[in-house]
Amino acid sequence: MNGNTPFAGVPDAVDTDQPNLSAELTGDQKQQLRRAVASIVAQTREYLPEGYAIGSELSYDSNGPRATVAVHPPAGHAVSAGFNPDTDDLESGLDDEDRREVARGLAASAAMQVMAAVGDGMTPTAR
Repeated sequence: MNGNTPFAGVPDAVDTDQPNLSAELTGDQKQQLRRAVASIVAQTREYLPEGYAIGSELSYDSNGPRATVAVHPPAGHAVSAGFNPDTDDLESGLDDEDRREVARGLAASAAMQVMAAVGDGMTPTAR
């Protein structure tokens, strides 16, 4: 059954095992993306108390470069936000308001996960 794929042996066929090299970023673009993601991580940390693990990942998928920021709350499921930046956005820098919006959304989602996991059975420690 080897070679029975529609693109087997066809010249200029896409090799599905290889990353999309045309989507590679320049060094400056990678640095811009790293700064933007680091900014989202830092802003998310400002919104949340200690106990929330926050991380990021930069990768390439079929749509090009992909940035993901994830929050693992102390209780409940992890939440994440990912985006495929446009190279034009990287040249001009990602908008500060967009980064704040992503950070706020992640923090709110992580807090909701804790609330859903804990439920109403929590006794307040102070009034």
